[in-house]
Amino acid sequence: MLRTQGLVSGYEKVMILHGVDIGIKQGEVVSVIGRNGVGKSTLMKTLTGLIKTSDGKIYLEDKDVTKSKSYERAWKGVGYVPQGHMVFPRLTVEENLMMGENINKVKGKKPDYDLIYEYFPRLKERRTQEAGTMSGGEQAMLSIGRVLTGNMKIMLLDEPSEGVQPNIVEQIGDIILRINKELGVTVLLVEQHIGLIQQVSQRCYAMDKGMIQDSLTRDEILDYDKIKKYLSV
Repeated sequence: MLRTQGLVSGYEKVMILHGVDIGIKQGEVVSVIGRNGVGKSTLMKTLTGLIKTSDGKIYLEDKDVTKSKSYERAWKGVGYVPQGHMVFPRLTVEENLMMGENINKVKGKKPDYDLIYEYFPRLKERRTQEAGTMSGGEQAMLSIGRVLTGNMKIMLLDEPSEGVQPNIVEQIGDIILRINKELGVTVLLVEQHIGLIQQVSQRCYAMDKGMIQDSLTRDEILDYDKIKKYLSV
């Protein structure tokens, strides 16, 4: 579904990623873990086209999208849930969802708002509320719901647990698994919350200093001591 080859990117002349190779098969849930500042968010922004690739390749369904614009990747089915959720604060819940609908229109196919509200009943209850007045957990739900309206094939989530209560984090994990299983959406997750990583991940890449340092199996992910060493300061 998505793979990179020797990916190099960064900001102006400062390179953050140094030859990143990852591959995610269709239907997988894969996490990228690592300490703060190792390049995880830069990787996500590069995959979505928000940061230009300086070297290397990005392939989506075996097609080279390295030079594609971010909106072109969205049209091809890349859904992005950014760090900090990034909802439109002055728009209502319903209006935020409608913005997602405009990202990736498929002819003759309309978003299933009933399904989104089934996944996130709280959004239905607050559909006329301004998004900026919602809690962190509710905004996380909204940011995921918003990309669901865009007919995505792969969902990239950048630390969805940030600013979210522990009990809501577990609920979000349940929804990620349902989206993966019921809708067939492939998931790439950047995260530091060990519980969420262990809850949803089939396998995991560990990053450090802008490079992939290790690849963990499901059994290794469930080994608390094994995974913690990649997250501890």
